[in-house]
Amino acid sequence: MLSLRVALGSRPDVLLRRLLVVAAAAGTGFLLLAVLGHALAHPEQAPDGLLRLLWCAVPFAATVHLSVLVARTEPSVLRPGLSAAGLSRRGLPLLAAAGSALNCGLGALLALLAFLFLRGELPGPHVTGAAAALGADRELPLAGALTLLATLPPVAALSTAAALRPKRARHEVPSTREGRTPVGLPWGVALVAIGLTVQVASAGKAAAPGGRLPLPGGLGHIAAAVAGGWLLTAAGMVLAMPGLIHLCGRLLAAHRPGSLRLLAGRALQEEAALVGRPLGALCAVAATALAGSDRVGAATHPVGPLTVLGGLLVVLSAVATALTATVDARRARRPATAALTRLGAPAALLRNAAAVRALSVLGAVLPLTLLIAHLGTVPLP
Repeated sequence: MLSLRVALGSRPDVLLRRLLVVAAAAGTGFLLLAVLGHALAHPEQAPDGLLRLLWCAVPFAATVHLSVLVARTEPSVLRPGLSAAGLSRRGLPLLAAAGSALNCGLGALLALLAFLFLRGELPGPHVTGAAAALGADRELPLAGALTLLATLPPVAALSTAAALRPKRARHEVPSTREGRTPVGLPWGVALVAIGLTVQVASAGKAAAPGGRLPLPGGLGHIAAAVAGGWLLTAAGMVLAMPGLIHLCGRLLAAHRPGSLRLLAGRALQEEAALVGRPLGALCAVAATALAGSDRVGAATHPVGPLTVLGGLLVVLSAVATALTATVDARRARRPATAALTRLGAPAALLRNAAAVRALSVLGAVLPLTLLIAHLGTVPLP
């Protein structure tokens, strides 16, 4: 009940982020139900349902990631009021987890209503093609549908509670204070190198009849090793991005910097831990989309609507997480900005520093994303 009151009384920006989670959860839930509907409509293809569920894991993970990040941005806004209400520091993760479960549960309910409507089981104008594709001529196993929908809220709640659990010196960033890059940079670079190596090494095996996975939407097949290499590459990009941003900040502030470079470099070093991983996830999604664009052009038939929905869910979730992290970093920078303003720093200096930060990150991230996307197309037949 407390999480519901917090949701209804949230500020417009907080409520908008919660609605984004609800929309992503609704899309993910509908994809899960569509797999069940396809199995009902095509019983002869029922064994392929596990692979379809496997591909649904990508938007599922993107939705969970968005839910966790939105929950992490809310305590900084809600903590003063919740502390005044007597909620302890250890109670905040539980409240955030309940909020994530509430958002995803509402999205799952919307997905179920949309699924039943398209199947023609709810009153209203019916779409014949959609009803046939979702197995409207067969009885819906309600227990199976509810089981699929019930997976997202607890996973999001547990992930949120784990991400927000109290830690000693949580707000300190030793690597930033001591002038060292975060420890994830070398490990991330190693994962990216291993992933690309696996993909390139699998180029000769991509056409082998065994060990291939069907891509959704009629996009052909891909070697299992190539898919594993892509997973390693994406994980490496997420892990390495905070260190890369921190390194950009160090380079900006190196060798007798002026006030502009010093301000921009120090700010990048402080923001690396906040925006690094969401930006890394966005770059991984962008690299995958660029590498997979050739597949779309070579598809034997138009990509299906469910594949388009899944792709849009992943892209929009990645963009939303990056924007949310950027807004959170800006909020965390407000005390420093206010202090600089009181000291007489001109507004143009602050604007130019923000522009230098953005250009520095783009100059480092954009070529890297394009390079990884290009290398990722090597093993694709």
